[in-house]
Amino acid sequence: MQLNINDDISRIYKFESGRVLATLIRILGDFHRAEEAMQEAFSIALEKWPEEGIPKNPYSWLVSAGKFKAIDAIRRAKRGRELMEENALLATENVADADDPDFDLLEDDQLRLIFFCCHPALPLDSRIALALRDVCAMRTEEIARAYLLPTETIKKRISRAKALFRDKNIPYEIPPKSEMAGRLNAVLHVIYLIFNEGYAATAGDNHLRKELTDEAIFLCRKLVALTPAPEGMGLLALLLIQEARRESRVTDDGDLIALEAQDRTRWDRDLINEGISFIQQAIMSGRLGPYTLQAAIASVHAVADSLENTQWDLIVGYYDMLLKIQPSPIIALNRAIAVGMKDGPAAGIALIDALARDVRLKSHHLTYAARADFLKRLNSNDDAIKNYKKAIEFCQSGSERRYLEKQLAEILK
Repeated sequence: MQLNINDDISRIYKFESGRVLATLIRILGDFHRAEEAMQEAFSIALEKWPEEGIPKNPYSWLVSAGKFKAIDAIRRAKRGRELMEENALLATENVADADDPDFDLLEDDQLRLIFFCCHPALPLDSRIALALRDVCAMRTEEIARAYLLPTETIKKRISRAKALFRDKNIPYEIPPKSEMAGRLNAVLHVIYLIFNEGYAATAGDNHLRKELTDEAIFLCRKLVALTPAPEGMGLLALLLIQEARRESRVTDDGDLIALEAQDRTRWDRDLINEGISFIQQAIMSGRLGPYTLQAAIASVHAVADSLENTQWDLIVGYYDMLLKIQPSPIIALNRAIAVGMKDGPAAGIALIDALARDVRLKSHHLTYAARADFLKRLNSNDDAIKNYKKAIEFCQSGSERRYLEKQLAEILK
């Protein structure tokens, strides 16, 4: 029983810590104090919940516990200005009782936290790393994998960001619309990466994390309502079209289903049509940004009735445009796969081999998985086996590893 509750608390920490932190920062007005209060709240939960049970609303319980822990710290310090802050905290009317099931300050707090982390005073890479860690509780290792960078590099970025917040006393707020442009690209990228981690988790046994895809779509809808920029609509279109395929992407046991084997009748046509309408609105602006182009690629897949009848030439053309405005090894790899589907496996392998010289792709499982798939199509089974084994070696996702192992087993029969 103890082990099960501790597992539940770990899951709550993973899913709720970003929300709890967002609210505590707003209540306490201090980033570092809020982090300490959140950690204290979870420590109390580890002590009390195994005996008392998990409350109906863990989020509100943790916010209240964190708030009162912060007040205790202020009392112990007994500094005049901070005692005034204590009185202000005690008088806060918008912090409900921990047992109140309607206690929900999430909406504005989550978006506010992203904008806060994406302040233009921070370097862009630090903004995004900090936001991913604090908004969706991604571990430093997970962020490093998403960026194809060493873990220590991400740790330094986060440390520098926190130091800059402290030194510059940056306010915790959603900026006025006149100042949003300076943060918008970083905010969009954070939402995009939150969705990606839910759509195809970089590690663990579960390929899908619905709570993250739902959160990303929710935040993106709010952002588009707040400031309907073309790229915001492009990102929302991308998320909706990708989410439309969710039910067909894994088996009931959580195993990955390849695109060619997915039941397309299970795709959510309402979400696809809504996404396409946002693409059209974004295109009408006359500016095609990276998210709108990715949404356009997703829409080509979404309207095709099979892998064979997909307009691969159109997809390659969109990737060509995307690479011009956003050079990336992963985008180049995806383009190589599309070329292989359009012009044949040999053409795809040639491009992948050229890209594999990039050190960032040499240890990426998708490089070898794509190459193995093309080799299998060419009946080059010995080479395919070697590449599947290499892909499995580098794969961090349990569901993807199981999929690769099945592909390898089929060849070895």
